[in-house]
Amino acid sequence: MDLTLNVNGRPEQFAAQPNELLVERLRDGLGLTGTKVGCDTGQCGTCVVRLDGRSVKSCLILTAAAAGSEVTTIEGIGVRGGELTGLQEALRQEHGTQCGFCTPGMVMALGELVENTSGGEAPTEPEIREWLTGNLCRCTGYHSVVRGVQRACAPAAPDGAEAPAAAGASGREG
Repeated sequence: MDLTLNVNGRPEQFAAQPNELLVERLRDGLGLTGTKVGCDTGQCGTCVVRLDGRSVKSCLILTAAAAGSEVTTIEGIGVRGGELTGLQEALRQEHGTQCGFCTPGMVMALGELVENTSGGEAPTEPEIREWLTGNLCRCTGYHSVVRGVQRACAPAAPDGAEAPAAAGASGREG
């Protein structure tokens, strides 16, 4: 069947099999390998992309079901000039990326949380951890990921100075 997707702002037309998964189209058909395949069952979250603005597990979505939709992958979220997004930079500063295998899926899922809270009250640690449900990471223990989200959601400091991580997020006393 002939399908069209808008992927990272570009229209893509192709023929797909009825049982083709979106993750297969992105990785194998379009060469967007930032979207990972971890479990093939929707348990790990390494395949998270945005489908019409919502984070979804692309290993559970048929390509045909996504036809006509806007798909954003990790390759499509960067800031012009190759700079990191605010969330990516905050995760880097808080050492929330470790080996990096789960990072694209986490950035795609957590980006939605950060966008939904911009201009509002930053999410609490339990809210961030709830949002991480379904994104598995063997390296970080999630503490540094939570701190990264808190940093990304922290209000900007006056005079352009870097905003500190959210209160109590450093894990250090004193």
